Amino acid sequence: MDINVSGAKIFFEIDIFGLTIKITQTAVSLLAVTILLITAAYFLGKNLKKRPGKLQVITEKLVTMLYNMVEDTMGKHNAKFAPYIGTLFLSSIIGTLLGMTQIFRSTTADLSVTLAWALVTSVMVWYSNIKNFGFKAWLKGFTEPIVVMTPMNIVSEIAQPISLAFRHFGNVAGGGVLTSLVYAALSMISSIVFGWLPGLLGEIPFFTAGIPAFLSIYFDLFSGFVQALVFSLLTMVYVGSANPPPEDIAPESNNA
Repeated sequence: MDINVSGAKIFFEIDIFGLTIKITQTAVSLLAVTILLITAAYFLGKNLKKRPGKLQVITEKLVTMLYNMVEDTMGKHNAKFAPYIGTLFLSSIIGTLLGMTQIFRSTTADLSVTLAWALVTSVMVWYSNIKNFGFKAWLKGFTEPIVVMTPMNIVSEIAQPISLAFRHFGNVAGGGVLTSLVYAALSMISSIVFGWLPGLLGEIPFFTAGIPAFLSIYFDLFSGFVQALVFSLLTMVYVGSANPPPEDIAPESNNA
């Protein structure tokens, strides 16, 4: 049995102006996630009625829950970030679930994906801090509480997106590797125990029934949902801390 845990396969390459762009399994999976989200948004958002049906009621309830979660975590003044948080959460969930199809690769099992999300969040935090408190105040923040802490504060700022990305990637990718190894081990044991059976019966991996599926349900469904939620919550905390209520921002900060 061939188990490959080396990473995303490269389907083909495109050369543009001397640059080689690799189209991988992850790129195809991301395209599939994008198409699914756009299609769902289109069909769920059209033909809205004053007397909604069951599907519209469920959709409105989920959207309300999203906005309530964002407002409770970040404050009502940051409700504008709800679409971003919702897209981030759904992209993570759907991207992880695609790995269960055996056709696509889990997008969150690729570090480049989670790192890109983490960098977008960090840029939003930096931009918000500069916008709300001023560029000088943002730079001054690296010297607090004392100047000698500046190197540590800089390292902490760089480590934030890295830890955010590796946490999500590590849990999903590690679960996929563990499931594959268990499946391979059970197949080998099954071959040893039942290999003496005649014909195709000796080739059937009896021991692989149930256990790998249970592991997949745990890592892809439960753990995937938890990691998507944690990633979204941390994003809300980071972005919310950089966007305090307007009354908490000193007028002179914007001129700093």
